[in-house]
Amino acid sequence: MKLSRRLEMIMDLIPEGSRLADIGSDHALLPVAAVKSGRVIQAVAGEVNPGPFKAAANQVAEAGMQNLISVRRGDGLAVIEAGEVDVITIAGMGGSLIASILDAGQDKLSQVELLILQPNVGEDILRRWLLEHGWLLTSERILEEDGKIYEILTAVPEQGDQRISSHMLYEDQKWLRCSGDGTFTVTKELLLRMGPWLLKEPTPVLTDKWNSELSKLGGILESLSASKLESAETKTGQIKSEMEQIKEVLACLQKDKP
Repeated sequence: MKLSRRLEMIMDLIPEGSRLADIGSDHALLPVAAVKSGRVIQAVAGEVNPGPFKAAANQVAEAGMQNLISVRRGDGLAVIEAGEVDVITIAGMGGSLIASILDAGQDKLSQVELLILQPNVGEDILRRWLLEHGWLLTSERILEEDGKIYEILTAVPEQGDQRISSHMLYEDQKWLRCSGDGTFTVTKELLLRMGPWLLKEPTPVLTDKWNSELSKLGGILESLSASKLESAETKTGQIKSEMEQIKEVLACLQKDKP
C-alpha cells in the first residue's frame, strides 16, 4: 500500500505516539499507514457513507489491524468520544464542510491537541472558523499532485496569550517585504484567503495557484461585461479590486526572491 504525496504529507504532521481519528477516512489508507509505521498507537477511521465504510473495514481487516484501528460509521465527530483521541485529521472535503463537522462536534474537541485539515476548496472559510473558535493556526503547507493543488493546515488549541497571537496572525501584519519597495501590508481578508504562513514562506506552487485563480476571476469578469444589471457592475468592481490585490501580492513575492 502506497500513500499519495498528499496523505504522506499529512501523516508526517502526526506526532509520534498519537491516538488518531481520521474523519471521512474513505479506504482507511491513512490510519493503516500511520499505525503500521508506529507513528500512531491506535486509531479510529470514521466514514458516513456505506460504500467507503465497507472499504475501510476491509482495508483494516486485510492489514490485520482490527485491534488497533476501529472502523466506525457515523457523521463527522459523532464516531468518537470526548477524550478518546488527541489528533484529528479531516482531508479531501470542502473547507465549509470541514468547518461544519468541527462546529457540530465541538464537544469532542476539548482534549484534542492537534487538528490536521486538508480542504479541497474554501480554505479561507476554515481559517476563519479556527480563528473564531479558539484554534491557533500553526502551519500551512501546499503541494501539487496529479494536476491539483492542495493546502494542509494544522491548528492547536489556544492557551493564554496564544489568543492574542492568533488574532495578530491576521491583523496589522506586514508580511511581505518587497526588495527595494519597502514593506507591503496584506489585509486580514487577503491573509485569510491566501494563508499567512504560506505567504511567509512562498513556493512556486502558491504562485501557480493564484495565477490560476486570477485566470478564473478574469473569466468571470468577461461574463459580467455582457450584463447590464446594476448588481453586475458592483460585482465587477469587487472582482477587479480583488484581482488587483492578488496581483500586488504576487508581484511582491516575485520581487522578494533572492
